[in-house]
Amino acid sequence: MPASKTANVVLARGINAISRNSLSKKNGRGKMIKKGGEKKVAAKKVSAKKWYPADYIPKPLPSAKTKRNSVKTAKLRKSITPGTVLILLSGRFRGKRVVFLKQLASGLLLVTGPYKVNGVPLRRVNQSYVIATSTKVNIEGVALPAIDDAYFAKEKAAKKSKEEQFFAQSSAAPVIPEQRKKD
Repeated sequence: MPASKTANVVLARGINAISRNSLSKKNGRGKMIKKGGEKKVAAKKVSAKKWYPADYIPKPLPSAKTKRNSVKTAKLRKSITPGTVLILLSGRFRGKRVVFLKQLASGLLLVTGPYKVNGVPLRRVNQSYVIATSTKVNIEGVALPAIDDAYFAKEKAAKKSKEEQFFAQSSAAPVIPEQRKKD
């Protein structure tokens, strides 16, 4: 036995001041043998390729900017075609049957009730939140050239100064253009 052993203090139940491993090193419970010599590592064997391309053409690496900025429209489900009756699964009009008009550039679906039939106005819906039914409606005479994602965008309000924000009495309700009301 060594002359003086290092005592361990219990800090909390199950937690000691000195770890079991370092305590055994200090008190000499295990024999420490230092192994000498340098490690011998065999040189890596490099073999030649079996096949080489006839014409070496380096592929250009895709830049992060082009990848990030490329606009990809979501692929439309086969069952969803213009005139298909869809069932909305979420949102204010969940459970309502609507007619699919067209897919917008953003990938969202443009649907309508029509408003006079069941109260659903022109809306954009993600195709993952609809169920397509086998019922089709003839929409040959419907023309929708002006309606795109910009049609639904909110108008940005002019920034107010800090004083105007602080002393603002009441916020005015947003004004909906007459054209959108007609649509």
